[in-house]
Amino acid sequence: MVNLFTAAKPFGALLMKLVGITQQKIEIEAGTIMNFWVPNEMANKPVVVLLHGFCADGLLTWIFQVCALSRKYAVVVPDLLFFGASITDRPDRSTNFQAESLAKGLRMLGVEKCSVVGFSYGGMVAFKLAKLHPNMVESVVVTGTVMESDDETSDEAPESWKKKRFSRWSHFLLPETISAGRMLLSFGSHRFQWFPDFAVSDFLEVMYNNRKEKAQLLDALNFGDDDLAPANYSQRIHLLWGANDRILSLEFAWMLKKKLGDKARLVWIEDAGHLVQMDRPYLYNRCLEKILASVYSLS
Repeated sequence: MVNLFTAAKPFGALLMKLVGITQQKIEIEAGTIMNFWVPNEMANKPVVVLLHGFCADGLLTWIFQVCALSRKYAVVVPDLLFFGASITDRPDRSTNFQAESLAKGLRMLGVEKCSVVGFSYGGMVAFKLAKLHPNMVESVVVTGTVMESDDETSDEAPESWKKKRFSRWSHFLLPETISAGRMLLSFGSHRFQWFPDFAVSDFLEVMYNNRKEKAQLLDALNFGDDDLAPANYSQRIHLLWGANDRILSLEFAWMLKKKLGDKARLVWIEDAGHLVQMDRPYLYNRCLEKILASVYSLS
């Protein structure tokens, strides 16, 4: 039987081609390859980089947003290392390494300045990129994320996770069975609470390659005492949240805003969960476009 997600990939690539975006694999350094979806023409448009979450690649995560943004913006969609077609033989699994590899890849593509939009794990990388390369990152938009976290910080785990007895993030984010995969998808979405077995099985088969390395990525996340202090970023930070997020709640988003200080703004979307950009793509896109327009003074 044909895998549903494998069969859909050529259609996604065709849709990207129709909006002027093609796939490029960039050798960041020997042994490190990053896959990017890049506009054929980036001149005269502000660059927006979309960073995916932990349970999918760039194309699947952002397909609705690429189509909405590509007319006004040069939209760049990378696959982070060990996702999609990106890989490295380096042992480093830190968000620092993800961010530095991404920065090198963007510069090789000719990107000098950009706004970064990050979802979940991609939001952590977005924060790191903004901190390490403030001259490159003009603004940050994050959805359903934390600045940094780790498996061992049980006090930081959302209460709803504790009730589901997820003792480690990897138990939740790296499902091995159809039932665990269905729970992940249902828990992440507000509108789609049930998925058939064949769809969940196909999702696990396609999206969970490099399982060992992805577990190491989770183990490498840190939440130290330094992160408890107010965060200082030179960029304005926009939090774009699902009001019904059951993984990182709206209350958590308010706490994050307080930590980020006066430069942070919080916008939330009702009737949307953790996967807000898929739950309510039209409204998410409208909010994102309004944020980006405020950054670049576009109408």
